[in-house]
Amino acid sequence: MSELTSKAGQMLDKAKSLYGKQVEALARQEGKVRELIANVANKLAGIKNNPRIKKLIEPVAVFIRMIKAHFAGHHKLSSTTLGLIILALVYFLSPVDIIPDFLGFFGYADDLSVILAVYAKVKDEIDQFLDWERTQI
Repeated sequence: MSELTSKAGQMLDKAKSLYGKQVEALARQEGKVRELIANVANKLAGIKNNPRIKKLIEPVAVFIRMIKAHFAGHHKLSSTTLGLIILALVYFLSPVDIIPDFLGFFGYADDLSVILAVYAKVKDEIDQFLDWERTQI
């Protein structure tokens, strides 16, 4: 398990080096973040029936809801969490990543690693958000 965590951390570090500056600028532009979310939703719609990709869908859906709540002013995120979540979505959406997505399941393995690494890193804020979200229904 430790080796898996280490590999996920390495993937996250690579994603930061590829997209860190872009994410910093993007996080300050609500319109661009909304565009990112729409593009991620479109990509998810195209792959949602692939049973091997199912592990991507729930964490990404939580990330999207968290960002929407943040920008709506309903549930604020720390700037670190917001940046990491945007990083995961940018990496997922980008055709230029470590393993190209056109390779099918294997092409999404690095995306899944980055998404799960971010999910694990911000788990406490995710839990707080999900608790808050339950009270809103």
